[in-house]
Amino acid sequence: MARVCQLTGKKRITGNNVSHSNIKTKRKFNPNIQEKRIFIPEEGKWIKLKISTSVLRTMNKKGVSAVLKEARKQGYKF
Repeated sequence: MARVCQLTGKKRITGNNVSHSNIKTKRKFNPNIQEKRIFIPEEGKWIKLKISTSVLRTMNKKGVSAVLKEARKQGYKF
């Protein structure tokens, strides 16, 4: 599963592990991506999306339709 959010484009970033003795080694930070089936009431259909949990919280707050409408304006297709 590709670790990229289909709505926001969040993806893996790199950083450092820092030990107690301040030695730095490279590491990766993955976004919290979940695969969800979401019902769109206006269209009467289900879609399957890989979205970050922050987008899921936004959907709960604003509503599914509003979030998908904003995403379509920015050019995302699903």
